[in-house]
Order: sequence, then structure tokens, then C-alpha cells
Amino acid sequence: MSNSNEAKARAEASFKRKEERAREGAKAWAEYEAQRRAVVEKTERLRSLRLAKEAAEAAGKRKKVA
Repeated sequence: MSNSNEAKARAEASFKRKEERAREGAKAWAEYEAQRRAVVEKTERLRSLRLAKEAAEAAGKRKKVA
């Protein structure tokens, strides 16, 4: 009987460890995705600012030439 109880305890401990790893993995993935989205959004914002600046500079040069 003792051997059976030990096996059950080991199986439960193993199951709990696997569950914890799964939760930690899901949490890490969510954090990774949030960081990736933040980088994409920042890159898009900076790109639009750069394009607006370049367009304004081009418009300013056209006015000087005209």
C-alpha cells in the first residue's frame, strides 16, 4: 500500500509541475505578444511621423523652387 501511495503522490506532483509550467508558458507568451504589439505600434507611429516630416520637407522645397 505504501508503494501505491508514493506512486500516487509522485504522479500528482508531476501533474502539478506540468500544470504550473503550462500556466507560466501561457503567461510568458502573453507578455511576449504584448511586447511585440507595442514594438509594432511604436514602429508604425514613428514611420508615419517620418513620412509626414519628409512630405513637409518636400513641400517646403517645392515652394522654394517655385
